[in-house]
Amino acid sequence: MALDRSNPNDLSAFWMPFTANRQFKQTPRMFVAAEGMHYTTGDGRQVLDGTAGLWCCNAGHKRPKIVEAIQAQAAELDYAPAFQMGHPKAFELATRLRDMAPEPMEHVFFTNSGSESVETALKIAIAYQRAIGQGTRTRLIGRERGYHGVNFGGISVGGIVNNRKFFGTLMTGVDHLPHTHLPDQNAFTRGQPEHGAYLAEDLERIVALHGPETIAAVIVEPMAGSTGVLMPPKGYLERLRAICTQHGILLIFDEVITGFGRLGSSFGAEHFGVMPDMITCAKGLTNGVIPMGAVLATKQIHDAFMTGPEHLIELFHGYTYSGNPMAAAAGLATLETYREDGLFERAADLASYWEDGLHSLRDCPHVIDIRNMGLIGAVELEPIAGEPTKRAFQAFLDCYEKGVLIRTTGDIIAMSPPLIIEKPQIDQLFGTLRDVLMALD
Repeated sequence: MALDRSNPNDLSAFWMPFTANRQFKQTPRMFVAAEGMHYTTGDGRQVLDGTAGLWCCNAGHKRPKIVEAIQAQAAELDYAPAFQMGHPKAFELATRLRDMAPEPMEHVFFTNSGSESVETALKIAIAYQRAIGQGTRTRLIGRERGYHGVNFGGISVGGIVNNRKFFGTLMTGVDHLPHTHLPDQNAFTRGQPEHGAYLAEDLERIVALHGPETIAAVIVEPMAGSTGVLMPPKGYLERLRAICTQHGILLIFDEVITGFGRLGSSFGAEHFGVMPDMITCAKGLTNGVIPMGAVLATKQIHDAFMTGPEHLIELFHGYTYSGNPMAAAAGLATLETYREDGLFERAADLASYWEDGLHSLRDCPHVIDIRNMGLIGAVELEPIAGEPTKRAFQAFLDCYEKGVLIRTTGDIIAMSPPLIIEKPQIDQLFGTLRDVLMALD
């Protein structure tokens, strides 16, 4: 039977990412507009955004300053090449990022996504070690249950099984630290759990196994988001930093989720008081409006490449859209919106109210753990025997029907609302989720 190619709403052509395509296309869930804290569905319903899109719309939707900046930029300069040429806004945005980042971060390399930011940081780490005469340092260390995007470098250092197992042997020379999820000891923790700092010591085992002279970098999320919101135990990040410093290993923080106010500060490094050698970011950089990512690096890393004749390219890496004018305009307007509205401070102020509301769900059926930090929360559900993920996915569908957007990963419900959320909307979010959980089989 021939397809009807005249119908613009035929759903078959779009192979959707990280989606149960067949289920979705039988009963589509379409957003057609958004403003503030809400999406509008195709049938005219308002849905409270409990996830900031995909952890990215930190300033909420349809923010005037961002909209106006994009419109003005499109009319002025739509595209400029990033290789051997530049445009002012890319440099201005890099300066703004440097000024808001933790002090050691002085240089910015632009990408188009969190996945590309990770690839860039991993390549810079290996190239840096070679630039300083440590060319044997090519090994990369990630962590079990880590999420670092979906490119080959990212899934190689990442540790989410379904993101890895279908795609062959991946990169060689990669090892993994154990994850930090200890439900028997840390269930229903508020903020950082007490137990688990010792898990960082496994890095010493890996160093002894391979030799420190072979290891270029360790990459971790300071707070692991996409795997189900796993908090770093107290002292864990500090110990990772100390071991990396001792052995000449670079420490990379993947802050694609924790950057731009999610924990109540500019970056997780600032929140935890632990400084890496590079930070990857994306998502909240442009409020999710136009794809853009970045790698923040120390002066020491940057300057190691600035040798040799000045007319030669120092780093053979980059993207057609690195520092794209439209994205740079969106980024500048986004950072200004955060500043003008005091959204990072607002997130910090709301964190305790958010925490109390989230933990009020502890008595709901099937809830086996609750975790939170800043304006992030997770409710872990007991899986249905033989049908993992089904219970949480049903909660997702039921919440959507009741006008609230949540996100699930496995049998974990994750929430991360725009930082503009009001207390009554927090009550609505958790009240709706309570109603759904109480009715779940």
